[in-house]
Amino acid sequence: MREQVSSLVNDSIKELNVFVEDAFVSTEEGKKIFNIVLDSEEVIDLNKVTEASRIINKIMDENNSLLKDIDELDIYSKEKGEK
Repeated sequence: MREQVSSLVNDSIKELNVFVEDAFVSTEEGKKIFNIVLDSEEVIDLNKVTEASRIINKIMDENNSLLKDIDELDIYSKEKGEK
């Protein structure tokens, strides 16, 4: 699934210096959630996540076959820890 999402969105979000690290479906409280995890070589601030989310939402809406039977789309950044 990660490969499909990456191929759809990475070119459109590369100018933000972010890329798709993972994409998977989870179930929480009975809802199916499509998760897209973003990563970068640098820390991703909230504004960048918001901007990437707008781009990704539009692309995912155009390719809604991936969202079949999905209740919610969740886009967030990978947490950076200390090295």
